[in-house]
Amino acid sequence: MQDEYNSQNPALTELRERLRGGMARMRLNQTDLAGRAGLGRTTVSEALSPAKPAPSPKTVAALARALRLPVGELLELQRSAVEDTGGGVWSAPGRPIGEWDPHDLEVHPAGPGDATSGTKGSGTRSMPGYVWREHDRVLAGAVEDAAAGHSRAMVLVGSSSTGKTRACWEAVQPLAKEGWRLWHPFDPTRAQDALEDLPRVAPGTVVWLNEAQHYLGDRVAGEQIGAAVHQLLVTAERGPVLVLGTLWPEYAARYTALPAPDEDDPHSRVREFLAGRVLTVPEAFEASALAAAAALAEGGDELLADALSRVGTGGRVTQDLAGAPELLNRYRHATPAAAAVLEVAMDARRLDVGLHLPQAFLADAAADYLNDADFDQLADDWAEQAFAELAAPVHGKQAPLRRRLPRFQLAGQHASCECSHGGLSAWCFCSAARSSRAHAESA
Repeated sequence: MQDEYNSQNPALTELRERLRGGMARMRLNQTDLAGRAGLGRTTVSEALSPAKPAPSPKTVAALARALRLPVGELLELQRSAVEDTGGGVWSAPGRPIGEWDPHDLEVHPAGPGDATSGTKGSGTRSMPGYVWREHDRVLAGAVEDAAAGHSRAMVLVGSSSTGKTRACWEAVQPLAKEGWRLWHPFDPTRAQDALEDLPRVAPGTVVWLNEAQHYLGDRVAGEQIGAAVHQLLVTAERGPVLVLGTLWPEYAARYTALPAPDEDDPHSRVREFLAGRVLTVPEAFEASALAAAAALAEGGDELLADALSRVGTGGRVTQDLAGAPELLNRYRHATPAAAAVLEVAMDARRLDVGLHLPQAFLADAAADYLNDADFDQLADDWAEQAFAELAAPVHGKQAPLRRRLPRFQLAGQHASCECSHGGLSAWCFCSAARSSRAHAESA
């Protein structure tokens, strides 16, 4: 019989050879395979026949699972085969996981802006070693289920820069080896892209909904996206897929709250999607995670070593890693007045004046750090503006300077402040900014 469709279509030829090889390995005939895959005998016959066009993505995914073959790799062959025949190109959203840079998926950079990875070449931002915590083990279970052919979803909930997106990236690496794709809906808007292309998601795809409030909280499309994702997960023939998202706690609380009987329910479909699929990411490393991070630092991980030198036992490692580059950018792009105030704080820290510095001291000294041209441009409220600029938070709720409020004792008296000047006028200089200044001075 003439190979009408396989001729000059190497992808289709390889696809069918791998399917037949799987059948031979498992000693199955077409009838047995049809039963295992939940397909009709004719569908299986046509999928293997050289006289028939390429099988559908649904058929290929079902056959791959039944034969214990990598779903993603066979789907990639199916896509190439359809494109090569020129008959109705079927284009699923996303691309192989291995082709993604984690920073393009919104993993926060760590370290100074010119840091590069020794393994990926010049120009690629380095990442610190990864420390597995309890939520990573739960997430790994969902990934294993997806790899085994069961659609799963997990939305990681935690405050800013607690490591949610990095956890998702580390979790999907086993799927990269299986040929899975990853789709990050983004253009022209996140919500619009998701709404338009969710129906085209193919089996063997990770749907990446980082900062999921942009999808689920969209006023126009949020409920439709929630319903579409839920339908994707519960429709067996469209799987396996893995949906991963991240949310801040305030968004998760808003979407999962039940309305009062006489109130509208603006998030009913989103709430249904989130039910049983929320995973909490803690604010800080526990003792075992800090020990693991210290071991990596001792093994030569400079980014972790630098962060651990500042966080102490507080355990806010990920916040420090994410915030340090932004603190450095804040210094580099500060207004002259704000830069002067920050440089006063830096010099004071280097002279061991203390961590908490009086506002009047910072403002008075900053005036001498300004050149004549910048000094002549100062507004009457320049100091207030500079302090407000420096107190605005970056990733991880850090800021170059933050106001130090006194704690009150039970008797209503002010607790002693760590610096001799104390009180409401004391400002705390961020220790991460000290490291940023070191990077700035060495640049």
